[in-house]
Amino acid sequence: MAHHASAKKRIRQIERRTEINGMRMSRIRTFLRKVEDAIASGDQDSARVAFRAAQPELMRGAKRGLIHRNTVARRLSRMSARIKAMGG
Repeated sequence: MAHHASAKKRIRQIERRTEINGMRMSRIRTFLRKVEDAIASGDQDSARVAFRAAQPELMRGAKRGLIHRNTVARRLSRMSARIKAMGG
């Protein structure tokens, strides 16, 4: 258990930040799931729409340090390639 006031404050800050980051990651995963579902359904147009919606969410996550920027770039690249491969 923390004994110093600064350490106690840090614990409070970390708890708040963890909750906020959890919500942000959940939001990102939701957007990714929508893209995955659209790709699985085989509808290229809905996949493109979902992809365009997910892009800024992922970039925001990278900007805020939730996900590494290279991870975001890799995921976007792979999803884009899968959507293009659908044809149509």
